[in-house]
Amino acid sequence: MFDLERWQEIFDTIRKNKLRTFLTGLSVASGIFILVILLGFGQGMRNGIEHEFEQDASTSVWVWPGVTSKEYKGLNPGRRIQLVNENYNKASAMFNDDIEYGSARIFVRGVSVNYGKEALIYGVQGVASDFQFIENAKMIEGRFINYQDEASNGKVAIIGNKIKKDVFGDVDTPIGEFIDISGIPFKVIGVYKEMEDREEERIYIPITTAQRTFNGGNRVNNLSFTLPPVENFDKAVAQAVDFKNGLREYLQQTHTIAPDDTGAIEVWSAMEEAKRYYGLTNNIKLFFWFVGVCTIIAGVVGVSNIMMIVVKERTREIGIRKALGAKPWSIIAMILHEAIFVTAISGFGGLIFSMALLELVGPNIEVDYIMNPSVNFNVAFSTVIVLIVAGTLAGFVPAYRAAKVKVIESLRDE
Repeated sequence: MFDLERWQEIFDTIRKNKLRTFLTGLSVASGIFILVILLGFGQGMRNGIEHEFEQDASTSVWVWPGVTSKEYKGLNPGRRIQLVNENYNKASAMFNDDIEYGSARIFVRGVSVNYGKEALIYGVQGVASDFQFIENAKMIEGRFINYQDEASNGKVAIIGNKIKKDVFGDVDTPIGEFIDISGIPFKVIGVYKEMEDREEERIYIPITTAQRTFNGGNRVNNLSFTLPPVENFDKAVAQAVDFKNGLREYLQQTHTIAPDDTGAIEVWSAMEEAKRYYGLTNNIKLFFWFVGVCTIIAGVVGVSNIMMIVVKERTREIGIRKALGAKPWSIIAMILHEAIFVTAISGFGGLIFSMALLELVGPNIEVDYIMNPSVNFNVAFSTVIVLIVAGTLAGFVPAYRAAKVKVIESLRDE
């Protein structure tokens, strides 16, 4: 006799299993998807930070004078510190073995800049020949300032690539052209390129020319150095810290500044800043791993639960298989196959979708400190393999229980 209600119950069970399996698979896939996307953005942050530090030499150290905030040796607070040539020369001699490149810099203010009848609004700075390497400026035409230009107070200028495009678009090359700085002609001898357009809005002239021609005297606005490369990142940071502390101590003693008055002389180290940012990105990446792994664990638990439900609803079938001679390992394999199928399909589905999304969207993301989010495929693939193994282990408990089902009890199950 055809039992309509019984068949309806069977179809409902199948439908419920499909829904549970789909939701469990979706949970597993979303776990992998979230983990890969988070790891991609973690790497994107690291790429963005590395890009920011590429603007200057990675081992650069910069010094800016400030205002004293503490009384020291009878001198009142509020003194503005002025760096001079002697400070740079003495520091260069004291730390000669620790310095790769060095340059003082002066900002030439209150001058007018013209090219023909066109007034230009770009800043003028006096620098030494080593400044090219400190600033990481790449010459695309001509040359940078050299020692001869400094020694002879040469009236030469180096312009940024943005200035070339904005001002000298009507000539084949700006090399050999003249710009007037407060009525004094300077010959353009080079064009440099930087990482960002705003860094290319500067006109560099020899520091000696800037000081003597524009009443700079022996004053300088800041000092900059790069340190020689060392074996690894930790040694580079330690080298930068030692140099920074020694340089600050010398300048504090020279300008009679309290040792704990850090605002009077500011010394910035690219390596220290890099260590701080990299430590932050590593912590963020660990947090992303934690969130992603927790999501995956939730999916694995879901796989275990769905397998337990499957075993319960297929108890009678399992009993029949055992009555027909099925071995315990074949019952276990049957259940494990389903667990592996769910985790494998879901895991690789989440992996493929997330990797495709990063590949398509990642290169187009232009946000401060985030650049080209990406993830190592081997890491992501290994994560999926670990997920499949975890899903297999999660399905083993229900499978083992299925293998232990008594034939008589299972056949009585309704």
